[in-house]
Amino acid sequence: MNTTNNNTTMNQFFNWTAVVFLVYCMLVAVSSVSSGFKLFSGGAAGAAEIFQFASNPLVALILGTLATALVQSSSTVTAVTVGLVAGGLPVSIAIPLIMGANIGTTITNSIVSIGHVRNNEDFKRAFSAATVHDFFNLIAVFIFLPLELMFGLLEKMAGAASHLLVGSADMSMKGFNFMKPLTKPGVNIISDMASIVPGKMAGIAMVVAGVVLILFSVTFLGKVLKKVLVGRAKAILHNALGKGPIAGITSGALMTVMVQSSSTTTSLMIPLAGSGMFTTRQIYPFTLGANIGTTITALLAATAISGPMAEAALTIALVHFLFNFLAVVVIYGIPFLRELPLKGAEKLADVGTKNKLLALGYVVGTFFILPGLILVGVR
Repeated sequence: MNTTNNNTTMNQFFNWTAVVFLVYCMLVAVSSVSSGFKLFSGGAAGAAEIFQFASNPLVALILGTLATALVQSSSTVTAVTVGLVAGGLPVSIAIPLIMGANIGTTITNSIVSIGHVRNNEDFKRAFSAATVHDFFNLIAVFIFLPLELMFGLLEKMAGAASHLLVGSADMSMKGFNFMKPLTKPGVNIISDMASIVPGKMAGIAMVVAGVVLILFSVTFLGKVLKKVLVGRAKAILHNALGKGPIAGITSGALMTVMVQSSSTTTSLMIPLAGSGMFTTRQIYPFTLGANIGTTITALLAATAISGPMAEAALTIALVHFLFNFLAVVVIYGIPFLRELPLKGAEKLADVGTKNKLLALGYVVGTFFILPGLILVGVR
């Protein structure tokens, strides 16, 4: 018995050590993206020129959607975006990228639901539960992107909050400066490795290395946290889904914070919906909570940034939180809007069940073909 307990304790120790290491890797990676971007672009002025192709908000939105669908991780895309903002990417361009990442992350649910394709009833329930996330995020973008373009709503709110938290640029995040010396050794290793590339291309090498490291750390962090917490997370899910919308939203947010992946938490719901254990309406609030919980990654990434761009990095991280939080308040809070994602998902599930190729075409077309065509057309 003692041997078993000792093994369990050692496994927990190694798992938590891995969590700390992977969080550190993500912070180092974000700093590397920021430093590499600055090196290549020559600062904020160069950044504006490099991202001229994304000056159209629609292009930025599509890029965010496509990038997230390809890597199947909004956490990765938002963490990279924080690093790019710290390197000089304008916040106004980064906001549609963040919104696009919200749309792109829902592809994982749709892919999981296709696993139920052999049984019509199971597939209908699973596909409906998966696509309610799609419709909610699309409606959120339709509401908040025009408001952002007309009034700068999210940027102003997030900017005011980040200014209160960080202070003026001259303060250089003095209260949080422990992050810079903490991540500096890791960034220096990447910088030294990238220095074998000549000139400004060393900056690109640092950005690429940072993106790869973010992808690695976010992916494995989710897996390790699932080992540590997934039992408790599943208990939260089963206990809370049937207890009303507030409990559902709260449990979705908490579970996503624990595993740092909205794709992981929402995908766990699809088999439950497919089996008929929960309805799409019961799962819907949990999905919205996952949307809020996933913003923790960008906020964590922003803590890796110090100096003059710290406020901008925190601003885009707070934009991500405010966008998802306000979308829940507005869309779920207004009865007419609350029903739209449910009706859209149920109608699409009806059509997809009758013709499975249409369901597959929806997934491929919405997340890959249509964004690609729009991107080519706009450019």
